[in-house]
Amino acid sequence: MHRVHIVQNASRISHIYCEENRFVFPWLKNACEVNPNEMITEASFYLFNATQGRVHFGSVKILIPATWERNNYAKANADVIVAPPYWKHGYDPYTLQYGGCGEKGKYIHFTPDFLVNNDSIGIYGPHGRLFVHEWAHLRWGVFDEYDSEKPFYISSQNQVKATRCSSDLTGIYVCEKESCTEGSCVIDQATGLLKEGCTFIHDKEQNASSSIMYMQSLSSVFEFCDSSNHNAEALNAQNSMCSYKSTWDVIMSSDDFKSDIPLTSKNSPLPPTFSLLQATDRVICLVLDFSSSMDENNRIIRMRQAVEVYLLQIVEENSYVGIVTFSEGGEVKSQIRQVTSADIRKQLASDLPVASYGDRANVCTGVQLALQVIKKHDESVSGSGIILLTSGGDSSLSKCFSDVIDAGLIIHTIALGQSASQELEQLGKMTGGLSFFVTDRQDSTGLIDVFSAIVASDGDTSHQPVQIESVAERVKGNGQIERSTIIDSTVGNDTFFVVTWLAKEPRIVLHGPRGEHFTNGEFDVDPLLCTARLQIPGIAEAGDWTYLLTNSHGLPEVLTMTVTSRAVKSDVSTITVRTHTNKDTNAYPSPMIVYAQVNQGFSPILGANVTAIIEPESGDPIILDLFDNGAGADTIKNDGVYSKYLFSFARNGRYSLKVRVQRDSQTISPYPAILWSPAMYIPGYITNGTIQMNAPRPLMNSEDSHISSGGFSRIAAGSAFTISGVPTGPYKDVFPPCKITDLDARTEEDKIVLTWTAPGGDFDQGQAARYEVRISQSSLELREEFENAVPINTSSLAPQPAGSKEMFVFKPEASANVTLIYMGVRTVDKSLLYSDLSNIAQALIIPGEATHMAPAKYGALAVVLTTCGLLLLVASCLIVSTVLWTSKKKKKVAIDEAILSHSDSALAV
Repeated sequence: MHRVHIVQNASRISHIYCEENRFVFPWLKNACEVNPNEMITEASFYLFNATQGRVHFGSVKILIPATWERNNYAKANADVIVAPPYWKHGYDPYTLQYGGCGEKGKYIHFTPDFLVNNDSIGIYGPHGRLFVHEWAHLRWGVFDEYDSEKPFYISSQNQVKATRCSSDLTGIYVCEKESCTEGSCVIDQATGLLKEGCTFIHDKEQNASSSIMYMQSLSSVFEFCDSSNHNAEALNAQNSMCSYKSTWDVIMSSDDFKSDIPLTSKNSPLPPTFSLLQATDRVICLVLDFSSSMDENNRIIRMRQAVEVYLLQIVEENSYVGIVTFSEGGEVKSQIRQVTSADIRKQLASDLPVASYGDRANVCTGVQLALQVIKKHDESVSGSGIILLTSGGDSSLSKCFSDVIDAGLIIHTIALGQSASQELEQLGKMTGGLSFFVTDRQDSTGLIDVFSAIVASDGDTSHQPVQIESVAERVKGNGQIERSTIIDSTVGNDTFFVVTWLAKEPRIVLHGPRGEHFTNGEFDVDPLLCTARLQIPGIAEAGDWTYLLTNSHGLPEVLTMTVTSRAVKSDVSTITVRTHTNKDTNAYPSPMIVYAQVNQGFSPILGANVTAIIEPESGDPIILDLFDNGAGADTIKNDGVYSKYLFSFARNGRYSLKVRVQRDSQTISPYPAILWSPAMYIPGYITNGTIQMNAPRPLMNSEDSHISSGGFSRIAAGSAFTISGVPTGPYKDVFPPCKITDLDARTEEDKIVLTWTAPGGDFDQGQAARYEVRISQSSLELREEFENAVPINTSSLAPQPAGSKEMFVFKPEASANVTLIYMGVRTVDKSLLYSDLSNIAQALIIPGEATHMAPAKYGALAVVLTTCGLLLLVASCLIVSTVLWTSKKKKKVAIDEAILSHSDSALAV
């Protein structure tokens, strides 16, 4: 049984949250006709049947906006989203899902227009059924069994088929666009597939019971495809991402079902129960280590600098903040106070001690004292937070786990240095908090970065600052740092430039894009804290800001610059960055993946330069350039999610993560081509012998997208992760090339042209040694017996560096017949390590100059349906015709009786 919460904060975003997974959903006063109770109840029963009595929703909590009348509701967090669309491509529901097969998604996004529009039921089916479709993406990491980019494929029986699962679903091909040649739905000789403009219209009444990941809208569908009816030939994301496994096989291998036993009773479960929660302002207590271990490596100064930035610049207005410090004992430095003015922010910052006290760090004492401080503010502490920072090696931290877990506190942990307790990450994970690691490197801004990341992890982004710059550099005596950063048009409010140093105040010169000039005299300097802070009056000018920091004495010095700013207007979405890895613990030599999601609102930002900086406990950082090219670790091209494999580690232990994202003002970014896992838009159905077309998919106007096209800069920190099993000495190459996932084939005359993105010699880095290309007339043979397939001579094909575009042209053996060829590629590195087999591509070889075109029997408004077995392409195609007419809302096509009685032998569907 899943416990589900539906929540919404004051920024019109609601969430449905399911204990370990969360989802989101809108609750709007002007859309009260949308009843989430009905949708989730329907989804619960449908999910129960789809999982054969294993899963249903037990309790649902609805979070109402903070602006509504206050009541004694509990507090909550979540991440299933109902919010306005930001996509040019329309209002389709979707799940943000960019991990591998079986990996959980991030959230489900519904739009208010979708939920209040009754016409959407005719397109997607009842909302409860659609919810289960998206839930399977989110919870179990399965993928869609359709493909809007490749709606057709050629089957092993040499027939054009609609990309679907199961293949038992029936329907006919219809030409619905003017782009169809002479009104005909015909086969393109170059591809063997139907030309653009053709679509597959399903019979409304079906006998097939699967699949939910294809068309949950059909009344007969109540199951996921399993091994008995899975269509492994279809060119869809489920097959390519999950190595041709069925959705049910992937679901059953998830943690949810590994030890689960189906219910013995076939009776329907009880409906979910519903209760109300209410969004509130952030309540946080800082729990800071001031033991003697903080005297090492300048830790106290660095901590005070970071906490001051948090209090003065980062934490949102109207938040509630308290401060507790600890060593062997604990001390309350400030009870919970609401942040309502700059004076209160400064007073909170002044409450911090200036020196350590006590020898040992008793973390539990600090945490338990913070719990009392929060309870004094509000007896209902559930949903309140603690930021725990320590460098101590207290091994008894687990003794107080039960106290904070039972209270419902969310604890974010920051481990400072190598000696911090190894139990910190466990505490963060058990309470739903984030866990960070900060090295003792002097030339690092890690502490400031993680405080920004904690605030950005939840809440209303319109009231949160964004981190624009964060740089630290060791400068030789009398040396300089000269750099520029970009204030983009989405920000400019409350813009702060903060400089720190270790020994002596540097000379500071700051230039704005319109000649603004600031020096040390305009900065607020704190010589004891080694900090200089400048708040730009009013709205900071958009453009390049250049700063020059000069070391003012002869000894080496570490200088840092941090820049934060807030949204220029409350109704403007800022550009945000989220970064994380796919695992929080890993054992060598298994690879990890680093992700950075760059968005404005829910719209992806493309064309950015994204660099990940991964710092171990000691030694030099690892630098990785992340890409959004749909190759290697990146599953979808141009979706605003940048990624790369991470596999080479110098040592065991904790690692920190942050990313730097930049885009020049001159960069022209492509517009995203597709959504993440969008629900399929159904063009129409065959009902009672008539094709009934749905209204065209609604498109947003380009001016509604509000996507920034100029330059910008961002910094974002991610959670810590831990590595084990790293060899102590030199080790041999154990990293194979990554799998090719974008292999594509086309025919040009009697040749086949293959294209793909080059993997590396080590996963998606470096350069491979050679490619192995094989072909077969059986896709099954390629998948299961690749070594037995026909090899192609690739001696002339030298692999290019990872990320390059590869092209290979070859001429298959001549044949007198129409021939369907399947192709696959493996990559080999210099250590003779082989990649996994690529996705399978297909191409059709048609001998001679044969052409195939059906006449437009009824002129411009005629629809000609053409279907045939490809081996009989020229001689035996069946042509049937129907007459099309239009109305203001829907298009209808009258169908000849011959079509109504069609069978698989007459129409190859």
